[in-house]
Amino acid sequence: MSVPGAGFVVGLTGGIGSGKSEVAQCFAALGAAVVDTDIIAHALTAPGGAAIEPIRAAFGATVLTPDGALDRAAMRQRVFADPQERVRLESILHPLIRAASEREIRHATSADFPYVVLVVPLLLEAGGYRERVNRVLIVDCPEETQIARTMARSALSRSDVEAIMAAQAKRQERLGVADDVISNDAGLDQLHAQTALLHDRYLQLARHEAMSEKYRLAR
Repeated sequence: MSVPGAGFVVGLTGGIGSGKSEVAQCFAALGAAVVDTDIIAHALTAPGGAAIEPIRAAFGATVLTPDGALDRAAMRQRVFADPQERVRLESILHPLIRAASEREIRHATSADFPYVVLVVPLLLEAGGYRERVNRVLIVDCPEETQIARTMARSALSRSDVEAIMAAQAKRQERLGVADDVISNDAGLDQLHAQTALLHDRYLQLARHEAMSEKYRLAR
């Protein structure tokens, strides 16, 4: 781990529509701390958020809503039309998200949560996250299922969803780096059962990590 005092951290990721939020809720219900970078990003880009003025300076007011929040639809059009615009946006958001997530991880560790689940949709794509976690957990499902779920819950068209998926790591790339996988293609009962089994495993690993850390400090 490159985050001092972070304790045991599981990096949770998966493609859009895979079910990351449902899995994170399961872990939270079981007693783990959950730090969700999507929630952090929404706070940073809400009216008055720390990212708003840098975004305004970089892109102008046309990517903001009348109340001063990030206009996600307008920004989505820009970053998909021009990869350099994506890079510019990420150069603003990613350092702020990383700093905020590290603060939340340390807070959760000091509050005696047994371990932390760090939810990062772009864990593989955004630099620096894999080195910050002890395990990489992938939530997986068929790509057609991802598309159907995302279209059902949002106003995005199929082409919009496919464009988002094209900007994310491919399914086999994610599975290739996974320490653990939850298959989200057979209903909530199976999802909850898989999460419970992993929770027990992570409790054991977190205890082992804590004991090893105490041993290192005592030497």
